[in-house]
Amino acid sequence: MGRRKAAAGSSKGSSRDTRKKRSFWQRVRRRLLQLLLVLILLPPVLTVVYSVVPPISTLMLARYVQFLWVDRQWVPIEEISPNLIRSVVTSEDSGFCTNDGVEWEALQDQVEALSEGERPRGASTITMQTAKNLFLWGERSYVRKALELPLALMLDAILTKKRVLEIYLNIAEWGEGIFGAEAAAQAWFGKPAKDLTRTEAARLATALPNPIGRNPANPSAGHRRLAATNLARVRSSGPIFGCVLAK
Repeated sequence: MGRRKAAAGSSKGSSRDTRKKRSFWQRVRRRLLQLLLVLILLPPVLTVVYSVVPPISTLMLARYVQFLWVDRQWVPIEEISPNLIRSVVTSEDSGFCTNDGVEWEALQDQVEALSEGERPRGASTITMQTAKNLFLWGERSYVRKALELPLALMLDAILTKKRVLEIYLNIAEWGEGIFGAEAAAQAWFGKPAKDLTRTEAARLATALPNPIGRNPANPSAGHRRLAATNLARVRSSGPIFGCVLAK
């Protein structure tokens, strides 16, 4: 009789333990689903906010958290020289006005190059770079690149081309702790972004792929050649910036 009671008690205890474990994993699963839902909804919600509110980039946020110096002075795109707008679009994404945030042919070329063992060259559009700067991290990885695609499509669907470029030009890094066109123009040339010349704009635009290593105010010979190529491409590009510069 005593053994039966003990066995029954043991069975009840085991059942309680099983229910506790099941309840624990149910709570964990529920929390993970809630976290996943937040991660999915946060970018579009923030994008709607960023359509009217000046955002900060993840790199800027990281510097703020580390108490590092940040120089960023938000200005509307109307206060940024058309010279810089043309140079940046020509250098970074010549199809900006016509693509949907992703250059699919360029991306396919890079995937094919990767499959053949060649080193891919990026294929990032301005919209993809904006998505990276707003929501992702700086270190290159295939995971980050894969996340850039849906985020870029989302940005292109929610924001106007003009707003995407306005955000990009105000959060792009142009030196250690220097973010945005206004801060860059002041730091490198001692003038507001609206007064940048074509040469200054070309030097800033071609510094973007390596903002820490390239000095727009005192460019190396290689940097000067890149800027000269940019100037030539801007002159021959024609009126392809109507989505941004139209009055």
